[in-house]
Amino acid sequence: MSNTTSFARDAWQQNAEIYEIIRTMPFNAELASGTLSEARFKHYITQDAHYLIGFGRALTLAAAKAPDPDRIVQFAKSAEGAIVVERALHGSFFQQYGITPEVFAQTPLSPACHHYVSYLLATAYGEPYEVLLGALLPCFWIYAEVGRDIHARAAPANLYQAWIDTYAGEEFHNAVQTMIATTDAAAEGASPSLRARMHAAFGMATRLEWVFWNSAYRQESWPVG
Repeated sequence: MSNTTSFARDAWQQNAEIYEIIRTMPFNAELASGTLSEARFKHYITQDAHYLIGFGRALTLAAAKAPDPDRIVQFAKSAEGAIVVERALHGSFFQQYGITPEVFAQTPLSPACHHYVSYLLATAYGEPYEVLLGALLPCFWIYAEVGRDIHARAAPANLYQAWIDTYAGEEFHNAVQTMIATTDAAAEGASPSLRARMHAAFGMATRLEWVFWNSAYRQESWPVG
């Protein structure tokens, strides 16, 4: 985090307590130790695949709102990565757990996943480019930090090593650093009120990261219907 500039640094510091709760929550602690149950990880990986479709849509809307061609290309490629590259990771686990395309399609978004995706898309459609970047950044950044933290303490022969390696890897971290720099650049020209909205979006998305992982640990489903 030492190479970040003002907005990103301030946003991270304001949400550092939430990140620490995420880092040490049961889902991530058990994922690191390799003791996370298959049922919990299966719930997580299915919902995460649903989430990434919505995240990809929000990234394409960031591309549409971007102020210059380089940022259009950046967000278009990020959307491609969310849909194509990470789908390969999910696909390996789907095959392992017997989650066919039909099973996936018939599995509804959990309340937490639905909430997070709805928040990102509402922000993408209804808020300025700068606020949307504030909402998108936590997913990138928190996964990078959690990935490296888990990698450093992961049990040998971890059942979830492919997941750990993806988010602890240099390629993902390079993408995160680019996203941080892009968000900081957008914040530089923002008014104080717009910057405050960026911080509010970053904080909401950070809380929703915790909600999403906690939901997977509890194997949450809709209580009615």
